[in-house]
Amino acid sequence: MTLSFLSSLTPRERALVYFFASLTLVAMFGPPLVASGLGGAPFADDRGLPGIPHALDVLSNLPFAALGLWGLRWLHWHERAHEDVQDTVPQQLLAQPPVNLLDCAWLFFAGLILTAAGSAFYHLQPDALRLAADRAGMTVAFAGLIGCAVCERVSARAGWVAAWFVLGSGLLAVAISQQTGDVLPWGMLQFGGMVLVLVLAMTRPVRGAIGLRLGWVIFFYGLAKLFEISDHAIYEATHHLVSGNSLKHLTAAMAALPVLHALQAMGRETLRHNPSAAAVTA
Repeated sequence: MTLSFLSSLTPRERALVYFFASLTLVAMFGPPLVASGLGGAPFADDRGLPGIPHALDVLSNLPFAALGLWGLRWLHWHERAHEDVQDTVPQQLLAQPPVNLLDCAWLFFAGLILTAAGSAFYHLQPDALRLAADRAGMTVAFAGLIGCAVCERVSARAGWVAAWFVLGSGLLAVAISQQTGDVLPWGMLQFGGMVLVLVLAMTRPVRGAIGLRLGWVIFFYGLAKLFEISDHAIYEATHHLVSGNSLKHLTAAMAALPVLHALQAMGRETLRHNPSAAAVTA
């Protein structure tokens, strides 16, 4: 049955299955990796404002929420525009949106809002339970991003499955790290997932892709990680103006911009094919 299933997949889909299977095996049977500290705590900048401890590390999460709301608002507009013209444009002439990719985008932008909430909650008073909430929000956004990337470079049907796999395994990894202190499953999810995005960025988009520039996503992610590991050094270099951790939040949020840009370009193309939509939504 397994061989029959694999034979029904495209070469890229089979490679994706093997990749996820490899990550899962390492996460399950690899040596435990116990992290010191609470995901980076203590952080360099512990300054507070009235009612907001660690103020900059908390408030620097606002761009996640802003971009998440922006993305959800755009997706709602696009969905309404498409539905409004279905009765006025012949079905065979209607430019069909990539449904699986849009579903992954909904998950991604909702995850950005959860990331903002979880990270702000954690940085108010860092502890193990709050760190789990932080990582859980990140997992939702990460699942949506992986799903979008797979839709673009592997297949639309694989994208939605990949998103659900990453979401389920990611939340399980968060629970394991919170209960046992073993961060190997979480590390395999986070860094393995970004390796996947990097590999996909170097492959040709599939038919129907909307032009998501995965290279920019990788760039912002890598820059954010650089800021994260340089938290104290940047805080000292800027004479306590801003810490690397705060810059990490701002930079990581910018990884949403390539997704927004690609979706908006797709929306403009849809309006060119469906001129009635422009009149309906004007």
